[in-house]
Amino acid sequence: MLRFGILSTAKIGRELVVPAIQDAENCIVTAVASRDLGRAREMADRFSVPHAFGSYEEMLASDKIDAVYIPLPTSQHVEWTIKAADAGKHVLCEKPIALKADEIDSLIAARDRNKVLVTEAYMVTYTPVWRKVRSLIADGAIGTLLHVQGAFTYFNRDPGNMRNIPELGGGALPDIGVYPTIATRFTTGKEPLRVQAVTRRDPEFGTDIYSSVKADFGDFELTFYVATQMANRQVMVFHGTDGFIEVKSPFNADRWGAEEIELTNRSHNESTIFRFPDSRQYKREAEAFARAAKGENEEIVTLESSKLSQKFIDSIYRASAKDGWEPV
Repeated sequence: MLRFGILSTAKIGRELVVPAIQDAENCIVTAVASRDLGRAREMADRFSVPHAFGSYEEMLASDKIDAVYIPLPTSQHVEWTIKAADAGKHVLCEKPIALKADEIDSLIAARDRNKVLVTEAYMVTYTPVWRKVRSLIADGAIGTLLHVQGAFTYFNRDPGNMRNIPELGGGALPDIGVYPTIATRFTTGKEPLRVQAVTRRDPEFGTDIYSSVKADFGDFELTFYVATQMANRQVMVFHGTDGFIEVKSPFNADRWGAEEIELTNRSHNESTIFRFPDSRQYKREAEAFARAAKGENEEIVTLESSKLSQKFIDSIYRASAKDGWEPV
């Protein structure tokens, strides 16, 4: 069993990732660290975790763990990923792993010099939902792909939430803009060439709260919008010459709707629905990570791919400050 240490008591860890690791077949949580030992012990007791640490450094120095899951605020991801790798631990870090593409070079260097696994926690890439979309496109189920359309929105104006604090890496693009981009790259195997974008910021918080993006992939286009102050919505549609694929609840699987893919033909008179009632995306992510950490042949999100994803986001910010196309 790969032994995980959890670096902080963040909500996503408590509610989604730690329960998934505990449910996994090949890994387990053996430690929780917090700057408040009482909080670390409280979370450890909740999940029957044997060890609690009152500092991140103490846990990284421990021989009780083999790997670290990092759900810290985005602005701290690079720092603690490097520290964990330098401590000889494998690292599963929440997305986005960095706020600038160039920052990922230091993570690649830390990975290579310590010979550990470091990957960004894009749970969607491990689900049967998205692997089915990829295979349908590759098999020509919709003919030639010409357009991808996406949306991911929610409403959050909590001033204490990290998503609304620029210094912590808040904003719609870092938090959710990464999902339409990684989903398109993952399913098509293609990279964007140039982008156009409109971005709006909250006058109080200073964070980007809305972006509308058009990306040119050469053979097809991707258009999507993301927002942190709009009614909840998630959708991804892949439209080709012979049909289209609509992914229901594409990112928060089974929490914003049914886990389904609907494949519709060109004439819109025939459709096939693929249902995935038990994808458990965080569990699959943890198990794939554990296999890869043990040297097994497993498809994961490499840091090189993460750098390409972040280059995409960086170009959207640049494009939103000008008229016309911006190269990625």
